[in-house]
Amino acid sequence: MTYKGRRSGRSFSTPVAYRRSAEVITITVAFPDAKNWWRNFTGDGGPISLELDGANREGHAVAGRDAKGRVLVTVRLND
Repeated sequence: MTYKGRRSGRSFSTPVAYRRSAEVITITVAFPDAKNWWRNFTGDGGPISLELDGANREGHAVAGRDAKGRVLVTVRLND
C-alpha cells in the first residue's frame, strides 16, 4: 500500500496483509498501538493506493477500532 502522511505530506509504502470482497479491502492492523500509519485514516479517512493483481488501484481508506480494540482499515476501491 502507498499513502501520504496527513501532516508531512510525504509518500510512504508498506506491505500489508488484507482480505478482499469485491471492491472492498479489509486490512487488520497487527499490534496497532505500536504502529502509526493507520492513524492517517481515522475520522473521514483518506486516499490510498494498493497493488492488487499486478496493478495499482486507488481507493479511500477509513480506520476504526472494533469492540475488542482491534484496528481495521476498510478500503473502498475507486471505479
